[in-house]
Amino acid sequence: MQGLADFLKGIGAARFGAMIAVTAALVGFFAFVIMRVTTPQMTTLFTDLSVEDSSGIIKDLERQGIQFELRNEGSIIMVPKDKVTRLRMKLAEGGLPKGGGVGYEVFDKSDALGTTSFVQNINHLRALEGELARTIRAIDRIQAARVHLVLPERPLFSREAPEPSASIVVRVRGALEAQQIRAVRHLVASAVNGLKPQRVSIVDETGQLLADGAQTDPEQAMGDERRTAFEKRMRKQVEDIVSSVVGTGRARVQLSADFDFNKITQTSDKFDPEGRVLRSSQTREEQSMTADNNGQVTVNNELPGNQQNSGVAAKDQSKKSEETNNYEISRTTKTEVTEAGRVNRISVAVLVDGIYAKNDKGDLAYQDRTKEQLDRIATLVRSAIGFDQKRGDQVEVVNLRFADAPSTTPIAEPSGFLGMLQFTKDDVMYFVELGVMMLLGLVVLFLVIRPLVKRILASDEVAAAISGVLTGPAASEEAPSGQPLLPSGAASAIDVATVQGQVHAQSVHRVGELAERNPNETVAIIRQWLTEPAK
Repeated sequence: MQGLADFLKGIGAARFGAMIAVTAALVGFFAFVIMRVTTPQMTTLFTDLSVEDSSGIIKDLERQGIQFELRNEGSIIMVPKDKVTRLRMKLAEGGLPKGGGVGYEVFDKSDALGTTSFVQNINHLRALEGELARTIRAIDRIQAARVHLVLPERPLFSREAPEPSASIVVRVRGALEAQQIRAVRHLVASAVNGLKPQRVSIVDETGQLLADGAQTDPEQAMGDERRTAFEKRMRKQVEDIVSSVVGTGRARVQLSADFDFNKITQTSDKFDPEGRVLRSSQTREEQSMTADNNGQVTVNNELPGNQQNSGVAAKDQSKKSEETNNYEISRTTKTEVTEAGRVNRISVAVLVDGIYAKNDKGDLAYQDRTKEQLDRIATLVRSAIGFDQKRGDQVEVVNLRFADAPSTTPIAEPSGFLGMLQFTKDDVMYFVELGVMMLLGLVVLFLVIRPLVKRILASDEVAAAISGVLTGPAASEEAPSGQPLLPSGAASAIDVATVQGQVHAQSVHRVGELAERNPNETVAIIRQWLTEPAK
């Protein structure tokens, strides 16, 4: 202990405090680096959470003892990356997150025995609205949804029941397409008894009316959607086939289709005279005779069964035969119904870029495509759209130079071992963080620790030099009276004195330089010497 105390006294208070500060700084810095490196990588568990869902999830995580972080005022929860899948499954088993609305689980904990019919109806309406909101949120681009249903009851002594209606407020990313808006309206209408899609209003978070709930013609909206989808599909087909010839991004296609949305019903009857079938046949024969009675009218002649004189020949005799045949002629009845949405005409405009080739100087030179190439491209386009000249279809293929020339620098794709490494964004950020911490460690090592160590070593060197000068042979070779003692040999004594004087002069000069460069350490050493007791 005495040796340790002497060592600490020899070091000095200033150097001892500096060593303690450097040690504490190094321990703190490396502790921070170790904790940062060993901290698990955090990833998103859930986003856009409501306050109720966030509090429920935090309770469950605290109960399981899992580390988590809250961001964006609690709407985003971060957990370790290696546990995110298991946590999502575990929370889904417990019904979390609920989505910020109340669904049919409102009946799970309710006391049905002591509940009035009014409360039951309100709970049923709340549950239906909550379930519809959850279903709507499952659609792409819809972040949140709120549904309000109006289900009026039929008044007493009323023949007509009022129609139900619905209003929906959605928060979307970007903009909803017309097809998605129609899908939401039909989804809600199908889930509510008696609700028509035209009675559903949709508003976004900015107050823009997406569906007004008026009695619009659904067939017209469906026709516009059908025409848009047809044009989009045909345009993509034409672009694909033309781009495969002229190159990706070197063709522009515009397509317009004229549709006829009139519904036509046509009925026609066709008779075949050659195809006849006998349906019925009727034959009738009549025969009559008239005898000559000289024009006498007697009772005997008029009596029935009167036997006339057989010797008298008949003067008049007639015979009539009639035959009636009824035939069925074959008949064909044809009813044609032409649905709405017939294509009347298709117009296609194709703009293609020319050919770029390197000239003698190595620069790209533009060349127009030949007429034969344009005709072949037009033939491909006609085949792709189902060209019909009788229908009035038009196809125009024009070759013009584009404003932006194609890039000649190829995109370098990773290959070999680097191509097998596919880092995600989180991995890249993790490596960047490690690199920054290593760089900070090197900066601290070379700019803080190294100068402090050099200063401490310089202080030791100054102390050793001063001690050597003050305790050298020149100081020891003195008589008690202060007069120097010379050896017996005068010549050798003079030479030795000369050499020792030069050595002491160099030592004193070196000590002076060290004292000038390190004044604080020099003062501290001298003060320490002054405080030491004399030996």
